[in-house]
Amino acid sequence: MIVAILTYKVPLDVVDAHRPAHLDWLNDCLAQGRLLAAGRTSPATGGVIMMRGARAEAEALLKDDPFAIHGVADYDIHEFEPRLVAPGLDALAE
Repeated sequence: MIVAILTYKVPLDVVDAHRPAHLDWLNDCLAQGRLLAAGRTSPATGGVIMMRGARAEAEALLKDDPFAIHGVADYDIHEFEPRLVAPGLDALAE
């Protein structure tokens, strides 16, 4: 599993201008079965994307994110293997 921590590099009005394209990209990733979860941090300084797959695949996919293409955010990518999960989330440990 991949967890990408995004940190905005530009003011929020610039982030918001690119948000519709970013959301379209996230929805495409969800439809492909690659995305597990995504959301903005609070306070709104970035976001978190959880993805299936190997690090190299995730890095390639993240390069297509409009936030990456337009220099909106930096990405800190972490790969891990969930061993303990809450009831109902068993698929995350597979």
